[in-house]
Amino acid sequence: MTPTVIIACPDYAEKTVLKRMTDLLEPLGGMGNFIRAGERVLLKPNMLSASPPERCVTTHPEVVRAVARLVLDSGGIPFIGDSPGLDGFRSVAARTGMDQVAQELSIEIRELDCPVPLAMAAGSVFQKVSVSSHAVEADKIINLPKLKTHAQMMLTLGVKNLFGTVVRKAKAEWHYNVGLHRDTFSDLHLDIAKSLAPELTILDGTDGMEGHGPGNGRPRHFGLLAASRDPLDLDLRICTMLGADLHSFPLYRSALRRNLLPDLKKPAEGDFPSEFVFENVDIPRLDSLHLLPSFLDGFGKRFFTSRPVQDLNSCIRCGKCASICPADAMKLEENRIITIDYEKCIRCYCCQEVCPVDAISFSRGLVLRTLEFLKI
Repeated sequence: MTPTVIIACPDYAEKTVLKRMTDLLEPLGGMGNFIRAGERVLLKPNMLSASPPERCVTTHPEVVRAVARLVLDSGGIPFIGDSPGLDGFRSVAARTGMDQVAQELSIEIRELDCPVPLAMAAGSVFQKVSVSSHAVEADKIINLPKLKTHAQMMLTLGVKNLFGTVVRKAKAEWHYNVGLHRDTFSDLHLDIAKSLAPELTILDGTDGMEGHGPGNGRPRHFGLLAASRDPLDLDLRICTMLGADLHSFPLYRSALRRNLLPDLKKPAEGDFPSEFVFENVDIPRLDSLHLLPSFLDGFGKRFFTSRPVQDLNSCIRCGKCASICPADAMKLEENRIITIDYEKCIRCYCCQEVCPVDAISFSRGLVLRTLEFLKI
C-alpha cells in the first residue's frame, strides 16, 4: 500500500471537501482503517495565529470538519487542539473558524497545555522533550497541517506541524536553544513526529501560502489534498511538487543524515501525475546559518546571515515581536519604535512569524549581498 495519496480539491465548499476527503482516504483503507470505536482522537490543525481562513495562515475549518465527521462515522471521539505561540487560544479558535466547527459537530476544542515528558522514539537526537499531555494521552492523532512556505525552515508541512504540540512559549525556548542550526531544528521536528507517531497526516493544500511564510506570505491556490501514514514521506513529495530543491530543505538533509529517508521512487497515488510540478512557486531562499566554525558565530551572524529589520511604515506597534523573542533582543520603546540588539539576536525568525502585518523583513548579510551583486 502506498504511504501517500495526493488528489485534487478545487475549493472549500463543504460537500466538495467531504467527498474529496473520502476519496483521498479510500486508497489507504478509509478512516475506519485508522480509527476504532471509542478512541479519543486529537485533530491537530495548524492554528498559528488569530487569522481568518482566507489568509491561508491556518488549516481551513472545512478540512477539519470533514475529518471530524469521518472520525465520528468510524465511532471515534474527535477533539480539536493546538497551542498557539502568542495569541490567546480562544481568539485563535474563534478567528480561524475552529470554534464554529466544534460547536456544530458537538465536539471538544481545547488548548494543548499541561506539558509532560514525551517518550522519545528509538534513535532520537533529543532525549528530553515535553509536549502537551492532551497529545500524549490521546488514543490517536490525526495531523492536519497547512501547505505553507516558511522563512526559517523553507516549508512547514506535516512534520513541523507536530511541533505545535510543544506548549506555548516553550516553542520560543527551543528556537533559542537550537534554532540557529536549521538541520538540528529539523532533527527536533523529526524526533517529535516519530515519537508522537500520528495515525494519519492530512495536508490542506487547496489554498496554501507562498513567499514570506508562515504568517505573512501570499495565498496561492494549489488545489490539492494529501494524506499519508508517514508525514516525512508526504512532506518530501510535496517539496518536490513545489519545485523546491530537496537538498535545500533542512528536513530532507536531517532525514538523509539519519538514514530516515522514505522510498520516494514509488509514486504517490491520486490525481496528480507522478512528475507533476507547480510553476514558479515563491520558495524562501535560506541563508546558511553556520558557514563558519562555531567560535566565529558572532562574525558569521554579523556578515553572513540575514537580520530582522522593522518596517516603520507598516508596523502597528503591537509589541508581539518583542513578546515572542526568545533571546530578548527586541524591545518596544516608549516612542513605539522597535529596537533590536543584533548581538543578542539568534536569527530564529520568531518575530517575523508572529508579526500580524508583515512589518518584519530580513536584510541579507553583507557578504551574501556582495556575492549576489558579483554573481558569485
